[in-house]
Amino acid sequence: MHKPKAVLFDWDNTIADTWPVIYKALHKTFEDFGLIPWSFEETKLRVAKSMRDSFPELFGRDRLEEAMLAYRRNYNAFSHDLYPIFDGARELLAHLQNEGIYTAVVSNKTGAILRHETDSLDMTKLFNKVIGSLDAKRDKPFPDPVYLALDGSNIEPSQEVWFIGDSHVDVDCAYNTNCFPVFFGDNDDHLEKKAKLVVNHHDKLKQIISEL
Repeated sequence: MHKPKAVLFDWDNTIADTWPVIYKALHKTFEDFGLIPWSFEETKLRVAKSMRDSFPELFGRDRLEEAMLAYRRNYNAFSHDLYPIFDGARELLAHLQNEGIYTAVVSNKTGAILRHETDSLDMTKLFNKVIGSLDAKRDKPFPDPVYLALDGSNIEPSQEVWFIGDSHVDVDCAYNTNCFPVFFGDNDDHLEKKAKLVVNHHDKLKQIISEL
């Protein structure tokens, strides 16, 4: 295991605890379209891809734009109270900055919404880049957003670039770009076996990187 030159983070439920907002927004959008909403646990299992990749199957291509607008409206309505940042995340990011390690967000949340959230939570300054859905030609698990996140850094995707996330899309994206896959979470045997490192707290990640 190499000390990273760069660390790429998923945003939702890796840095920020957004499941309650995502669940409420998607639940309301399903209701708006006369569909049976998912339970909270189903939402956690099924949500990983970007809207442009997942919504055509859920709502139909002919209603894609309408569904995306409805979800954004519902998301904004439920996100008026800022959700918490996971314990230790700010300290980890500050440590990486002090060590001269490049950091970026690579998320499947729409880029404009993502950057509004990082700005509102005073987190943008802790990243070299914040990349979301629609910023690159394709979204995770395709490699495009990783290439965009590293563009201009003089760092190429390799095992010295760690990709940290909580879903199969993140782990797959790491493999698709030859980055080092880190699963953030627990209770997922498949991802724990597939990832090369498993952590469930940012303090632990900070400790591991500090000791390399």
